[in-house]
Amino acid sequence: MIAAKFQTFLILLTVLAGTALVARRFNIAPAILLMLSGVGLAFVPGMPPVELPPELVLLMVLPPLIYSASVAMSWREFRNNLRPIVLLAVGAVIFTAALVAAATHYVIGLPWTIGFLLGAIVAPPDVVAPLAIARRLNIPRRLLVILEGEGLANDATALILYRFALAAIMVGHFSLPLAAGEFVLIVASEIAFGIGIGWLSLRFRKWSRDPQVELTLSLITPYVSYWLPEHLGGSGVIATVACGLYVSWNGPLLISASTRLQGIFFWDLIIYLIEGLLFLLTGFQMRALYEKSKAFPLDDIMIATAVVLTVIVIARFVWLYPAIYLPRILSKSLRKRDPSPPWQWPFVLAFTGVRGAVSLAAALALPFTLPDGNAFPYRDLILFVAFGVIFVTLIGVGLTLPPVVRWLGVAEAGRNEHVAEHEAEIAARRQALDAALKSLDALTEAKEVSDEVMRLLRARHEIRVNQLPDSLDPTHHDVSAAGTALTRELIAAERKFIHDLLRDGQITDETRRRIERDLDLEEASLANREYRGVPL
Repeated sequence: MIAAKFQTFLILLTVLAGTALVARRFNIAPAILLMLSGVGLAFVPGMPPVELPPELVLLMVLPPLIYSASVAMSWREFRNNLRPIVLLAVGAVIFTAALVAAATHYVIGLPWTIGFLLGAIVAPPDVVAPLAIARRLNIPRRLLVILEGEGLANDATALILYRFALAAIMVGHFSLPLAAGEFVLIVASEIAFGIGIGWLSLRFRKWSRDPQVELTLSLITPYVSYWLPEHLGGSGVIATVACGLYVSWNGPLLISASTRLQGIFFWDLIIYLIEGLLFLLTGFQMRALYEKSKAFPLDDIMIATAVVLTVIVIARFVWLYPAIYLPRILSKSLRKRDPSPPWQWPFVLAFTGVRGAVSLAAALALPFTLPDGNAFPYRDLILFVAFGVIFVTLIGVGLTLPPVVRWLGVAEAGRNEHVAEHEAEIAARRQALDAALKSLDALTEAKEVSDEVMRLLRARHEIRVNQLPDSLDPTHHDVSAAGTALTRELIAAERKFIHDLLRDGQITDETRRRIERDLDLEEASLANREYRGVPL
C-alpha cells in the first residue's frame, strides 16, 4: 500500500517536471498545463485514485505558500497600497459572497445559508496562478502588488465567512453583529500574534547562526503562525501574512548571508513542488467528481456553475470601478495624493479573478452530515460548482489574459516602468562602486598597503564597473552583454580543466568542490546582473 502511494507520488513528480518543461517551451502558464495534466492523468486506466484531503491544503500546503509570498513582498509597497488591497481582500470578497447567495437563492432556489456558504467558497481569487501569468506580461508593478496583497489577505476573509456560514447551517441561527465583532477581534489578534511569531523566529535564527538550523526554523515559522489561530477558531491566514511581512522588513539585518543564499534555492524548490503538485492534485479530483456526478442531474450542475461564474465575474467588475474611482471623486486630497489610474488598470485587476485550490479545499472540508444525522444539504452540488469555477477561471483567464493585456496597452506601461527600474538600479550600482572607491582611498591613507594590493583592488573595481551595461536600448551595442557571454564560456572552460585535474588525480574532490562553489557563485552573479534576459 505504502509502496503504491510512493510510486504514484513519483509519477506525479515526473509529470510535474515534464509539464513544467513543456510550459516553458511553449510559453504557457504552468498552472494551466498542470491542471489539465491532472485531469488527463486521473482517467488513465490503472491509475489509482488520488484524493486531495482538505486538511492537507488548509493545514499543510497553505501556510508555506502564504508565508513565502509575504516574505517576498515589500512591506513598504504593501502599506502604500493598503487601501485598494483591503477593498479587494475584504470588501470584494464579502460583496461577491452576498451576490452569489442572492443569485443562487432567487435563480436556483438554494437556501440563503447554503448560498452564502457557496459564495464564501468561490469568492476569493487565487494568488498563485494569476501572478504566475501576470509576471510574464510586464504588468505595472503596482498592479502586481495589489494582486499579490489581495491574494494573501482574501483567503482570511473568505475562510472566516465560511466558518460563520457553516456554523449557521449546523446550529440553525446567525447573528450579524456578533459575527462582525468576532471578525474584528480575529483580525486584530492574528496580526499581533503573527508579528510576535516573526519577532521570535528572527531572534532564534540570529542566535543559532547555523544555516541548516535557520532554514529549519524558517520552515517551522509559517506553521506555528498558522496552526495556533486555526486551532482557536480563526483562519491563521492573517497571522501568517503578518509574520511574513515582519520577517520581510526586518530579516535583512538579522539573517546571515550564507543562510540567505541557501534559503533562496531552498524555498524556490519547496514552493515549486507545492504549487505544482497542488494544481496536479486539483485536476486529479475530476475523476472522483465525475463518478459522483452520475447520480446528480447534469443540468442542475451546469446551470448552477454558469450562474455562479457569471455572478463572480460581474461582481468583481461592479465592485472594482466604484471602489477605485468613487473615493477619488469624493476626496480632493486623495485625488491629489494618488491620481486616478487609467481605466485599463482596474479592468486588468477585475479580469484576473482566478479561483484556486483553497476554494476546492473549503468545499471538500464540508461535513457529510448535520448534527442531527441528516445529510449535509447540497454538499455535492457545492463541490461540483467549486471545481467548475476553478477549472473555467484558470483555463479561461490563463489563455485570454495575455491578449487582453496587449489589447489594453497595459504591457507598454509596465515595460516602460521596467526599463526605468533597471536604469535606476544601474545608477545605484555605479554610485555604490564610486562610494567604495572613495572609501578605498580613505582606508589606504591610514594603512600601509603595497602597490600590488592597490592594483588588485582597483582592478576588481574596474571589472565590476565594466560589467554594468551602458544602455538598456536593445539596438545599442552593449559591451557588458558581450563580456557576460564570454565570461560564461571562460567559466565553462575553467570547469572542464578542474574536472580533468580531478580525473588525473592532481586535486582532491574536496578541492574541486571548493573551486566549483566559487565558479557557481560567479555564474549566479552574472545571471543576477544580466539585463538582457529580461523582456523589455
